[in-house]
Amino acid sequence: MARLFPLAAAAGLALALHLPSFADGEDLSPAEIQQIIEKFAAKEAEFARARENYTYRQSVRFLELDNGGNVVGKWEVVSDIIFGGDGKRTERVVRAPVPTLRNIILEPEDEQDLRNVQPFVLQTKDLPKYDIRYLGKETLDEIPCYVFSVKPKKLEKGERYFQGQIWVDDRDLQIVKTYGRGVGIKRNKNSQYPKFETYREQIDGKYWFPTYTIANDTLHFENGSIPIKMTVKYEDYKQFKADTVITFTDPAIEQPKPEPKKP
Repeated sequence: MARLFPLAAAAGLALALHLPSFADGEDLSPAEIQQIIEKFAAKEAEFARARENYTYRQSVRFLELDNGGNVVGKWEVVSDIIFGGDGKRTERVVRAPVPTLRNIILEPEDEQDLRNVQPFVLQTKDLPKYDIRYLGKETLDEIPCYVFSVKPKKLEKGERYFQGQIWVDDRDLQIVKTYGRGVGIKRNKNSQYPKFETYREQIDGKYWFPTYTIANDTLHFENGSIPIKMTVKYEDYKQFKADTVITFTDPAIEQPKPEPKKP
């Protein structure tokens, strides 16, 4: 996600998040697994279309820490995803203090990950891009889930992909959690992108929406290590409804003419 200013080169980045062990739970045939994948990808495509009709607030905070855990640099942006007067979806920045990061800079790929990878949606049209492997079943916050490993088959220039694991509700067949990182062809070999966890919640009784992303680790550079924390919150989801209702009339249907008024 970040790299040092040119005076230092980046090394590796690892995120100390717990990965559970999985039990098979139940034996599924390859045909059954493929059917589950196709069904949840179709539900994810349905969710992606529905989410385009929602407004929400997104709050991003990236902190640079010292070895004692004290904040020494910060990057924050609070924005509202809304619909303009023309009915098109747009982003309105509500608050963006001047960044105070000392050693870390953020890159365009970070914005791509923030928009598309961290709130990962695996739609039907994306299935050919990924290798998907069934890991087993796990109960996540009392929700029985299918767990899959996901990684891109091929990296295309300018594209960002998700690589990691997803938890799919076995009833609603929607992603409820992702754990992994954004990957792609690097323009700068020193660029690094952290692992993250994104959680979803059922907002409207039908779809599971991203509500929280967290990354918490130490970036290891040749000149030293820099602890970082990142949080992203998605709040106040509201379905957009147009104020104007347009009624269309079929010109082929002749409308009755009003009766002339009697004198």
